[in-house]
Amino acid sequence: MTTHPALKTGATAVVTGGASGIGLAAARRFLGLGLRVCLADRDESALEAAVSGLDAAERVFGQPTDVSDRGSVDRLARAVDDRYGPVAVLMNNAGVAGGGDALSNPEGWERVLGVNLMGVVHGVQRFVPAMVESSEPGLVINTGSKQGITQPPGDTAYNVSKSGVKALTEGLAHTLRARAEGRVTAHLLIPGFTYTGMIARFVPEKPAGAWTPEQVVERMFEGLERDEFYILCPDNETTREQDERRILWTAGDLVENRPALSRWHPDFEEDFARFMETGGS
Repeated sequence: MTTHPALKTGATAVVTGGASGIGLAAARRFLGLGLRVCLADRDESALEAAVSGLDAAERVFGQPTDVSDRGSVDRLARAVDDRYGPVAVLMNNAGVAGGGDALSNPEGWERVLGVNLMGVVHGVQRFVPAMVESSEPGLVINTGSKQGITQPPGDTAYNVSKSGVKALTEGLAHTLRARAEGRVTAHLLIPGFTYTGMIARFVPEKPAGAWTPEQVVERMFEGLERDEFYILCPDNETTREQDERRILWTAGDLVENRPALSRWHPDFEEDFARFMETGGS
């Protein structure tokens, strides 16, 4: 089994949104590979519990961080440097939902865009330049969402934020190819239906269709082994083939100049169903 060269014993990883869910599951895997890990999270009590639960002695610590605040991310970077030194792995994973549709909830929009999009910008701009300047391998993983690609109606703010993460990570990968020549790489993790704390607040038990965070992280490592940029995750109710067809239909709205979000437009309901059944043939 091959792994990314940044994932080596003694290297340092920073995981935002690391107190629970996908971030915490990733931290466990990084620790299992011998890395040192800093968990960053806004929820201080959950952060303390997560660090205690990892039981990794001096190889893990928690840093209270609000990724929407550039100054807080600066403090995170200084804390990691003081304790462990240079960072080899950056996982920008912190995320929130509940922003609302295009005509509602200005405060929610600010919160969702601040954490989901600007939080990733802050992490990238604070940590990645040093990774590029170093002579060591580096790895950046940004957590996106299928909603940032297929744009289901409802929480438009969330969709916008995750669309931004996709565009940011694509641009970052292109820049790193030129400036780091493959030594530092960027990847977009695209989870499917995953039972995280964001969902658990509303659904007390894991739905049968959802993956666990550990399954997402397992898929993430498979993608890294294959050097995938787009690490697209299925789940227990959606296959890779279904995801591909939905993505192709979404792209077809632009190419064929259909109404926006035609997948949910009553005039295109039968066409979409037929497309999913036939694969577009």
